[in-house]
Amino acid sequence: MPDREERFRVMLEVVEATAGKSPRVLDLACGTGSITSRLFARLPEATSVAVDRDPTLLAMARGSFAGDSRISLVVADLEEPGWTPELSAEPFDAVLTATATHWMQPETLSRLYTDLTALLRPGGVFVNADHMPDPETPKLNAIDEIIQRSHQERARAEGARDWEEWWADVADEPRLAAEFAASRTIFDSGAQGVPQPVAWHRARLREAGFAETGVAWRSITDAVIVATR
Repeated sequence: MPDREERFRVMLEVVEATAGKSPRVLDLACGTGSITSRLFARLPEATSVAVDRDPTLLAMARGSFAGDSRISLVVADLEEPGWTPELSAEPFDAVLTATATHWMQPETLSRLYTDLTALLRPGGVFVNADHMPDPETPKLNAIDEIIQRSHQERARAEGARDWEEWWADVADEPRLAAEFAASRTIFDSGAQGVPQPVAWHRARLREAGFAETGVAWRSITDAVIVATR
């Protein structure tokens, strides 16, 4: 993914500017812990509550962060109402998520945005880095598709695994057999998400009760949106 690390850098700069060196962070749809690992590298005094529903990715996260008291891993389905009971009552300084919300249906994501307002302290931030194409710029979107394919081809030539190849590697790992089977059950039965443009996200965040929203970074079809509580 082009500019992946740049997106993480922008996200963490917002967190540090908002909450200083020891923020309490909620890592939504954490996967293997990509955001949290970069959070700890930049801000070693931070703490993270990392939430996901995928058994395979959570198993990997548990292995990566074994023995690290700064992180708590929580199993929860963000698409289900009432997903927050496993979280502590202490509010968060920041909620972060990346490359996740475009998998969700619009009405479900709108409800999630409302849920987040109750989890953040006043002045806290929600930062979402994701695919947010504008349907009114089809020519620009086509240009970006060419850029994406070119980047992927170069990365593949250097030995990178794509998403399907990575999951094929997981399927061949006996120690993850049970988790992999559970992951496939979840995602084979799920509905395909609907990516929304930046304007849609900003409007839904304001409707959810966030005070301000803005774009901290963007490419042609991807963006990092920040919303303040």
